[in-house]
Amino acid sequence: MDRKQLQRHLDDLLEAARFKDYCPNGLQVEGAPEVHKVVCGVTASQALIEAAIERGAQALLVHHGWFWRGEDGRITGMKRARLARLLAHDINLFAYHLPLDAHAELGNNAQLGRVLGLTPTGVAGDQGLLWLGETAQPVPASVLAQQVGAALGREALLVGDTARSVRRVAWCTGGAQGYFEQAIAEGVDLYLSGEISEQTTHLARESGVPYIAAGHHATERYGVRALGAHVAAQFGLQVDFVDIDNPA
Repeated sequence: MDRKQLQRHLDDLLEAARFKDYCPNGLQVEGAPEVHKVVCGVTASQALIEAAIERGAQALLVHHGWFWRGEDGRITGMKRARLARLLAHDINLFAYHLPLDAHAELGNNAQLGRVLGLTPTGVAGDQGLLWLGETAQPVPASVLAQQVGAALGREALLVGDTARSVRRVAWCTGGAQGYFEQAIAEGVDLYLSGEISEQTTHLARESGVPYIAAGHHATERYGVRALGAHVAAQFGLQVDFVDIDNPA
């Protein structure tokens, strides 16, 4: 299909223009005008680029792209190596950060909720990025942490009151520990995100609301995979999801 058609569809589907983000969303690097095969993954790392080249893809679709606000803009070192490989093989790079987190069906938060068996009840916070929901039945925080770890294939870190009975949950994938206080204000029994900071532990202990850090990468594998499946079904393109392991 035509690259511009794919770009328009993704931009409109994810409402990319309405988000205030830390990076440009949409087409970040222009490649071949015709796209027949897409590789999707969490981050546009060198390893994922090589996977796209190996598979003969004309487009790479990711959640974490390039050109983050505040970083050094010079194309040297790692940036040069990555960009050189994309340009040499005429591969388009599409990246959607907050728009992919927030999408009501294909987004990281929506997909993580499904994986964890949480029933969404609403959204809150900046740009609707904090999701609210419920477990199927009340469960101790320690048990929920075990269930999260089993579902995501990596051990989840639980801090705070491990015995607290949990029914109302808030979550936001990735590095969203900064929304913890907002989650507490929403009256939840537990908050879950990907990363944890030093102060997160104290907030959990002193508020009585436990916190689960389930991994940045681990919580954000599902949105881009769902988006890739949508593209495949919508346009008949061959789409491969490649999961480059990341313990963070």
